[in-house]
Amino acid sequence: MLDRRPIESVVDLIDPEVQRLCRMTVEEARRRVGDGSPGRVAEIDGSFALVAVAKDGTTVRMARSLDRPMRYFLAKRAEGPALVVSDRIDAIRDFLAARGLASQFHPSYTRMVPAHHVVEIRLVGCPDPDASHTRFFAPERGVFERDVDALGRRYVGALAAEIEKWLSRLPDGAPIGVCFSGGVDSGAVFLTIYKLLSGPGANLGRLKAFTLSLDGGEDVTQARAFLKSLDLDLFLEPVEMPAEAADPLAAVAVIEDYKPLDVECAAMALALCRGIRERYPDWTYLADGDGGDENLKDYPIEENPELTLKSVLNNAMLYQEGWGVGTFKHSRIYSGGQSRACTRTYAPLRRYGFEGFSPFTRPAVIAAAEGIPFAELTGWDPERLYALKGEIVARGVRQVIGFDMPVFPKRRFQHGALPARERGRLAGTEADYRSHFASLYS
Repeated sequence: MLDRRPIESVVDLIDPEVQRLCRMTVEEARRRVGDGSPGRVAEIDGSFALVAVAKDGTTVRMARSLDRPMRYFLAKRAEGPALVVSDRIDAIRDFLAARGLASQFHPSYTRMVPAHHVVEIRLVGCPDPDASHTRFFAPERGVFERDVDALGRRYVGALAAEIEKWLSRLPDGAPIGVCFSGGVDSGAVFLTIYKLLSGPGANLGRLKAFTLSLDGGEDVTQARAFLKSLDLDLFLEPVEMPAEAADPLAAVAVIEDYKPLDVECAAMALALCRGIRERYPDWTYLADGDGGDENLKDYPIEENPELTLKSVLNNAMLYQEGWGVGTFKHSRIYSGGQSRACTRTYAPLRRYGFEGFSPFTRPAVIAAAEGIPFAELTGWDPERLYALKGEIVARGVRQVIGFDMPVFPKRRFQHGALPARERGRLAGTEADYRSHFASLYS
């Protein structure tokens, strides 16, 4: 017989400071999540990870943006079930342990709220009901014209609008850093911020382009060449550290995951954040280009045996959400795609006290990318697909921002920050990282 007792408590461990909304209070956004209407949740503009109890008192609803991880765990207590919500697995564990409930916990019992969905738990008790998921963001795919200039103008226009909203919410004169490699995405973000800060009386001294170099990584050379070509190299600030600063096992603990590419990226992010924090104890705001590759489908398909060009182009937001909620390969513990991998940026920045922002994770920017007719523009040619990103963004930057942005070949963060001779430090396999993660809870 089902235990149909109502939810006795919802414990929200998420720091209220991570909720960054435009034109709406957190209370109003939480009410929208509690109501459960996908259309009303879709109108929440900004970064959020919200939980609310519905008016009936027996339903809990949760929703998050792409750039905010959100996890939950259902605990059993004599006085009734409790739903514990956090952005971290270890925070849930520590909460349960402090209340004598540690024996109930295992990392695999936690669940991640998938981005762009309202997660609803209608009944809690014994046995546990499964959650339901309702999509609140579903951009149209392939509906735009084939004019690359128009596509670039729309995409970078959406990017600039999101950056402008973000800048408007920052304290006057607050220093702004861009995690900068000189690649397409961080380049577009930096140039847009520079342009928006360049009005009368602006203090451009508050802007810096931080580039990580671990024993001579190639990104510093690329970043300098990018900025020098536009006479902006005075904004470059290399963050130079020894190669030992790249610690993938520390990254596993911080992001609470074991996918090698995400672990490697997080190891670089941790080193960069540590270097900036040591140099600037009071710095808060960092922007980055995370999500740009996902939006314009710029990953080497041949490196992933699970993917084909057809699967990449035919599946909506594959890189943002993985194979999707309800599919066989979707992980309820970790979600999929960038919905899972957002921790590679979010967690390192939080660890060192930074507030991060990537405009590429915003729905308006994703929608401007999803509407691109990729198949028609590329003729199903993967090399053409890889080249398309630079072409679209460069043309958009030229029209919207007014710079002829240089475009360099794609290079992953971990490959640009760390020279080839030192990459053995990142030689761990998924099994190695998974084992280390498990050891943190043994």
